[in-house]
Amino acid sequence: MEKRQLGRSGLRVSRMALGTMTWGGDTDAEEAASQLVAFVDAGGTLVDTADIYSEGEGERILGSLLGDLVPREDVVVATKAVARRTEGPFGGGASRGALLTALDGSLRRLGTDHLDLWQLHAWDATVPIEETLAALEYAVTSGKARYVGVSNYAGWQLATAAARAGTIAPIVSTQVEYSLLERGVEREVVPAAGHHGIGLLAWAPLGRGVLTGKYRTGTPADSRGASSVFAGYVEHHRTDRAARIVQAVATAADGLGTSPLAVALAWVRDRPGMVAPVVGARDTGQLTGSLAAEEITLPPAIRSALDDVSTLEFGYPERWPR
Repeated sequence: MEKRQLGRSGLRVSRMALGTMTWGGDTDAEEAASQLVAFVDAGGTLVDTADIYSEGEGERILGSLLGDLVPREDVVVATKAVARRTEGPFGGGASRGALLTALDGSLRRLGTDHLDLWQLHAWDATVPIEETLAALEYAVTSGKARYVGVSNYAGWQLATAAARAGTIAPIVSTQVEYSLLERGVEREVVPAAGHHGIGLLAWAPLGRGVLTGKYRTGTPADSRGASSVFAGYVEHHRTDRAARIVQAVATAADGLGTSPLAVALAWVRDRPGMVAPVVGARDTGQLTGSLAAEEITLPPAIRSALDDVSTLEFGYPERWPR
């Protein structure tokens, strides 16, 4: 699998990341092990998790697989903090105390002495950004985190954090929802990331599963859309606009002799500034479909057609002057 530089940092990662949001929930430890082996065997290196996935079980499962099943040094371990885990005073948020408590908890669950990429899961308006960034700097200088990034930041938030982070612990990545169905980040986040040399990681690159085409005629009983936990998550992208985009993706896939999944994933993977889409799978079969996208490069005509059908409306001030 091709490797890419993560922003302006020296860290190189696979251009596809393995997501673990379902680990410990819909995906048990045995299936997670199968996914990790398949991903690493395909040349993947970046594995993304978070301290709140399945109440920490996602991190515990990943930690249990590192060492015996897959060498720790073969994997770039990325996790996140900020989201609330407990009701205690340090159970969530971006204060120094909460972040460092979360950091130690993640290291313990993952069974490692350092994180390769530690990400802020969300902006915390209740905490001065200087305090938050000081915690990131401590994580780097102490050796507990090698690189730091953010997730779900608006353009101004990303630019603010990048400008104030300094050189000891610069922001090297931002993870955002990005797909043919969700291109809003192109208004301000993508330009801000490009200006500050920050690499893009895309969560939900398959439009929360909708771009696979599985929901075109209904809701499969074994899909996330049928799950009480994820139904609302999927329903967000089941709109008339989405249906038109899904049809275009399916048409492109038919013409290329591949799957809609591969087309949708290849589109976002090769967007300007993109380092790696984060793909989550319920089982290894689903993951294999995503890995097949590594063999696909969209022809310019198809890329242009998909751009047009999913076009994003810009206005003032994003496109000024005209």
